[in-house]
Amino acid sequence: MMSRLGRVLDHLEEWLIAFLIAGATLLIFIAVVHRYGTGMSINGAKWATAHGMAGLAAFLTSVFKWFSSWDLSWSQELCIYMFVWMAKFGAAYGVRTGVHVGVDVVTNSISGPSRYWVVIFGLLAGALFTFTIGAFGANFVSHMFATSQTSNDLEVPMWIVYLAIPLGSFLMCFRFLQVMYTFSRTGELPHTDESHVDGLEELAPASDLHPHGTTASAGGVR
Repeated sequence: MMSRLGRVLDHLEEWLIAFLIAGATLLIFIAVVHRYGTGMSINGAKWATAHGMAGLAAFLTSVFKWFSSWDLSWSQELCIYMFVWMAKFGAAYGVRTGVHVGVDVVTNSISGPSRYWVVIFGLLAGALFTFTIGAFGANFVSHMFATSQTSNDLEVPMWIVYLAIPLGSFLMCFRFLQVMYTFSRTGELPHTDESHVDGLEELAPASDLHPHGTTASAGGVR
């Protein structure tokens, strides 16, 4: 039962991050098209009018009016909020998958029981820190909820925006405890091989290949 709930939480985390990345990218693309489309269409209409191209000028003017009818004043604010949510939940995903950058020189130089307790201490410290941030964030959200404050452009309640802080921090705390539990049972930590790319097989460097398709070695061609 717990493993099933864990898989559901993993999928929800991944889907939320993917949705926020895709949504923000699409919104930024639309905003850029709107910005440059508006400027280029009106400039083109002026140029066409100056050169006596009435038909082209009328067409570009209609394009300019079409772009001008778009109200994207809220797009920048929404993108900022989406990236904030993506960063908070992406941090929790990073703990689960082991993609966070860390200095592990001291940890790797220790062996035996000492290393075990150093790793446990580090994971507990991360869980305590993120739990503290989540608790302060929840308190801040409760005060923000009482003020009924809304955002400038979207006019959405600000407590919804700041809800990313306690939710993301508590999820990150849970991931630290999850990693610690797995480590205490198996002695393994999540890690990611930066040199591995899914879908690509490991190939020999081009400089090691002989012109006739054989592989060159230090002692000759084999």
